[in-house]
Amino acid sequence: MLMKEYRICMPLTTEEYKIGQLYMISKHSCEQSDGGEGVEVVRNEPDTHPQHGPGQLTEKRIYLSSKLPSWIKAFVPRFFYVTEKAWNFYPFTITEYSVSFVPRFSICIETRFENNNGSNDNVFGDMPTPADDVCFLDILTDPNLERHYNESEDLSRWRSNKTNRGPLEKGWRDNHNPIMCSYKRVKCSFEVYGFQTRTEDFLHNLIKDVLLVGHRQAVAWVDEWHGLSLEEVREYEKTMQEKTNNKVKSNQNNSGPQGATRPVTHRSISVTDEPSLRRMGVTTVNMSSTSASSLPHIPVRLNSTPLPSDNTESRTS
Repeated sequence: MLMKEYRICMPLTTEEYKIGQLYMISKHSCEQSDGGEGVEVVRNEPDTHPQHGPGQLTEKRIYLSSKLPSWIKAFVPRFFYVTEKAWNFYPFTITEYSVSFVPRFSICIETRFENNNGSNDNVFGDMPTPADDVCFLDILTDPNLERHYNESEDLSRWRSNKTNRGPLEKGWRDNHNPIMCSYKRVKCSFEVYGFQTRTEDFLHNLIKDVLLVGHRQAVAWVDEWHGLSLEEVREYEKTMQEKTNNKVKSNQNNSGPQGATRPVTHRSISVTDEPSLRRMGVTTVNMSSTSASSLPHIPVRLNSTPLPSDNTESRTS
């Protein structure tokens, strides 16, 4: 397991960001969803935590097959999703990610928001994060991937008419008022032999990119959400979730201009030795003590053969 704590400052107050966070996540999810990929909201409902009190529970399915590097695509199904469960007990949140067919994959993100510039070294109250594992992300100066750059979200040029803030200048975290910090303790685990280190490093790099984009957008879009009530932003959230779900589902089962149904394809890692299977969390069967008649008949498929579908017409007719 690889653990890091990220600290991202913004020229906002935590009270303002309670609204801004909900607005940003809803709009960003909709922008990033299209062509059968993106974020599908499964449920979004009130929840009460014994320690943190009343809040909101959101469950999402994130479809991102085309965004994965080739070395990961080699051992995942063609179509799959990551399950996200988020508990929002603002100013504290917990977010967990899992994949059903990879039992030893997990990401857990604990977040706390405070009105300071990232100076709290024990923000979670249990133990200080070692200095080597703390990473400050700067929404102004940290490099942006070219595909994420948008001039209207460039905070060196940004100006808010509603709040009279911006643009940001070098060293802004030391003297800007107001200022808040998003503290995120991120734990990534991928306990699969031969892939662990590379995958956990990839996940942290991906998370850093997502955090930078999201927090920049929350600030850049401040004039769109500033002044909204919680009820108004929840209504916006509901509208955007319906729009996002429709974008994800509209093309999920289609390919090409003719809308032909795409075959469901399964891939698997070829592992034959029992120790490797156990390390991946796969339960093995002692074939010598099991009669052939007691085993279910399972057809053998090679080279990612498409599975038959009840609604797929014969190509030979």
